[in-house]
Amino acid sequence: MRIAFDDRVVLVTGAAQGIGRAIATAFADLGARVHAIDVDEAGLARIGTGTDRIAPHALDISDPRAVQALVPALGAEILVNCAGGVRGQVGRPLEVVTATEWHSVLDANLTGTFQMAQAVAPAMKARGTGRIVNISSGAGRGISLTGIQAYAAAKAGQIGLTRQLAHELGPHGITVNCVAPGFVRSNPTSERQWEAMGEDGQQALLKNIAMRRLGTAGDIANAVLFLASDQASWITGETLGVDGGK
Repeated sequence: MRIAFDDRVVLVTGAAQGIGRAIATAFADLGARVHAIDVDEAGLARIGTGTDRIAPHALDISDPRAVQALVPALGAEILVNCAGGVRGQVGRPLEVVTATEWHSVLDANLTGTFQMAQAVAPAMKARGTGRIVNISSGAGRGISLTGIQAYAAAKAGQIGLTRQLAHELGPHGITVNCVAPGFVRSNPTSERQWEAMGEDGQQALLKNIAMRRLGTAGDIANAVLFLASDQASWITGETLGVDGGK
């Protein structure tokens, strides 16, 4: 089975580093024309170097006006919502979390996912086909290792949104699926989390993984490529755990 995306138009958010970067480059390597979206302009500059298959766009996906000003005109056939993260926060007791901190994480992870899907849906409906893949987390199906309440809520929300949009958009030939990665050392934030665990915590984490290893950004990208491909045309509303077995 060969998966190819020859000249398909793909939008990937959170593409400046880590998992998002791996997803964007994987699509480009398989022939897609990729629009890489992020707020990290320096990271975007690096991902666009040396290839004409990736076009970088600096965009805050939590800003609805900015999203509507850019995204519909790009003509996405495939959307991968990978932007999010913990926004520099660490786990703290519920009673000291501010409203600003709560909304910052929800906006980046959940509201941004909704707004990007909203922006690409009309053209996908008109075309009668489309693929949307949301990147949630194991935190959305269990608890978050970060201890950040908003992150766990946002990632669970992405899974619920995936199911809802799958039923709304399915009659128009659009599939909507979700990937829930396990812990992956893919960016500065995840590296800090790994180091903070200490050797005992790291070994405990590995012992809870059936494959006894951490995943890579490439492992996540491979799952996304499948769900975005023609081979997955009758799969929708699903959340695929890519976590080495837990």
